[in-house]
Parts: sequence; structure tokens; C-alpha cells
Amino acid sequence: MAVVRALFSGILKNQKCILKLDYSTKSPGLLNDVNVLDLTRVVAGPVCTMTMGDLGANVIKVESLDGDEARRWGPPFINGNKDSFYFLSVNRNKKSICIDFKLPEGKKIIYDLARKCDVLVENFLPGKLDKMDIGYEKLKTINPQLIYCSITGFGQKGPYAKKPGYDVIASAMGGLLNTTGERNGNPVKPGVAITDITTGLHAFGAIMAALYYRINTGKGQRVDCNLLSTQISSMINIATIYLNCGIEGQKWGTAHANLVPYQAFKTKDGEMVIGTGSNAQFVDFCKLIGKQELIEDERFKDNSLRVQNREEIIEIVSEVIKTKGNKEWGEIFKNATFPNGPVNKMKDVFEDEHVKAIGLVQELEHPDAGRIKVVRPPTQYSEGGNLARIPPPTLGQHTEEILTEYLEYDKEIINDLYNKKVIR
Repeated sequence: MAVVRALFSGILKNQKCILKLDYSTKSPGLLNDVNVLDLTRVVAGPVCTMTMGDLGANVIKVESLDGDEARRWGPPFINGNKDSFYFLSVNRNKKSICIDFKLPEGKKIIYDLARKCDVLVENFLPGKLDKMDIGYEKLKTINPQLIYCSITGFGQKGPYAKKPGYDVIASAMGGLLNTTGERNGNPVKPGVAITDITTGLHAFGAIMAALYYRINTGKGQRVDCNLLSTQISSMINIATIYLNCGIEGQKWGTAHANLVPYQAFKTKDGEMVIGTGSNAQFVDFCKLIGKQELIEDERFKDNSLRVQNREEIIEIVSEVIKTKGNKEWGEIFKNATFPNGPVNKMKDVFEDEHVKAIGLVQELEHPDAGRIKVVRPPTQYSEGGNLARIPPPTLGQHTEEILTEYLEYDKEIINDLYNKKVIR
């Protein structure tokens, strides 16, 4: 905990770090002394900055006058045709300011914000912000202690550097789609943007490391994260086995390449995933389903043999599991040593007694949608707070507030910016 406290409480107190002025009331959270300039759109970048916002950081989301593209990723939309609920899922705990930073006056606002912020996160194509004179090389002269994080599809160099990158493209090129789906079936895209999410979380961790380094050195730096590298690194055992053994990854549906039984089985009224990760768990499983004879069967006595005889053991188990429903098996497996759980729809997820008991759903008051429900941050801290505090902002909701209270612009300057269509 001493290191964590040093990281999160020492950012302002250390003499080498930037002294920041108060901007309204400090929010609760481990990062409530950190100011973040968020130039991201869509998913990966917003996940990163939302994670910082959940921890109390002051996140200023800079949008073009048209706004983040994800605001239009629907239906469903708020009140018919306003912001999409997709946008709401990754943009809580932020304040929105609309700036046309192609204009000189817009660039100046970015410079003023960068001067006062600890972290900048952007996900433009490599070189695009440099051409607009608001890239890292420019901003580090304005604020040498700035942590500047770029999130791209393919990184800053290499043949694909300028290639647009979205989650499903990186998932395809990084090997995930080729190993996802039913046996001998077509490639399958995961139901959510897993590559975007993991890249956003990698970026969050990298920023925390850079802030820690800054405490000790006073130096800012550039951090580069990209979807393809993150996806390839996420292939863990499949990548390592190929690199060292030349064995290609395969599609296994819900099954596991190296553990048996470990997959979804049809029940009387749905499906249930059951995993036996050890011989002891397999023994417990056999006893609970009334198939003790499998324990001493020479074909199934250890996991290596069960992998070799996969089809036989799966056929036997399948015939048993389909005789009862999910709730019946849930009761039978209630105190089991092996992991198990039903394949839930979202209705089942949020009606689950455990999900209700841990209070994973929070409600926030949105200016257009009224009360909205969100899934709160999953990680809990004994000190500091990790909360869904404020709803996702409407487009440009905090433009005037940020310019007035944070940058201390006077009313005349702000009116001039409005008249010139620099801000919205």
C-alpha cells in the first residue's frame, strides 16, 4: 500500500510535479489530484479515461463541434435521436468541451489545457496531431511533465502505421477471430469490443506507471499503445505454443484445448459451463453427477487421458447434464470444488442474487435521459473510492464551465470564441 499511496497522493505533493489550481471541489478517489485531457473517441481511449475518471481524476473530454462518433452509434438513442446508449457506456465521470482545434484560437485552448494537465490521451492516426501542431513534440515544450498517451490501431511505425484500426480488424489480424467459434466453423467476433477494452486498460496501466516514474524524476513522457500489439499479447498460451511448438490455435467453441471436461453443456432448459481444472475437481464432479465409475475408468484417470479421449467423456457427460435444468444443477453444484455457472442472458445477469448483493448497478441522473443505470467500476478499494459519480456529458455541456473555472478566461474572450465558432 505504501507504493500505491505514494503514486496517488504524491503526484501533487512532490516538488518535481506540476502545481495545479483547484477546479471546483475535489472529487473522491485515488486520482483526484490528476487532470486528464481526453482527445479520444469511440471505445479504447474512452475506456482508458473513464477508468481514470472513476478513480476521481478530472477528465476533460475535448470533442469536435460534431462530437465523438460513438454518440451516433445506435439505435438505441436517448430521447429518440440524441446520444446513443453505446456512448453512455464508456464516457461517465467526464466533462465535455467542444473545440475546433484546427483554428488558431482552438489550438490555443488546447495549449492552455495541456499546460495545466498531467495526462493527455489521444487516439488519432499517427502524425495527424503533429500536422495540426498539437502533437507530443509541440506539447512537451509547453508542459515537459505531461504524460502523453497515444492509442492507435497499429503503432507509430511499421507498414501499417497509417492504416485505420478498429477492434474487429485487430481481432482478425491478431489471431483472435481465427481461434473463436465452433469446431470447423466460421470465425466469430466476440460480443463486445474486447480488443478495444484490453487496449484501453493497458493504456491506463501504462499511464499509472508513467505518473509513478514522474514522481521520482519530474519527467513526463510519451506512451504508445496499439490495438494489434495488445491483441497479439492477449493470445497468451496460443501465441506461446505456436512460437515454441509450431502448433496453430484452433476453434474450440466453449471447450478448452488443454482441459477436459471444460465447456458448455446443454441442460434441460439452457446451457451451463462446467470446468474441471484438476483431477481432484474431476473426481468431485463425477460424484455429484452420479457417475463415480468414470473416476476409475482407464480412459479418464487423468487430464492428459481425458484430452486424448475427449469425444467419449464429453458424450457421457452431455447425456447426464441434459437431464436437469440450470437451477437444479446450480443447487447440486452449489458447494462444488469445480467452477460452474449458467450461460446467462443479460436479464439473468442482472437478476442474479449475487450481482444484486454486491451492488454492481448504479443509477445516475442524466440531463436528457433522466435516471440511467450503469455498471459501476468492478474494482473496489479500501480507501480512496472508485465510483460512477457523474453521468456521461452531453455534447459541449461543460464548455463554458471549463473555460471560465479551469482556464479562467473572461466572458468577453468566451463570447468571441462562440462568435468565431471555435467552441460550441
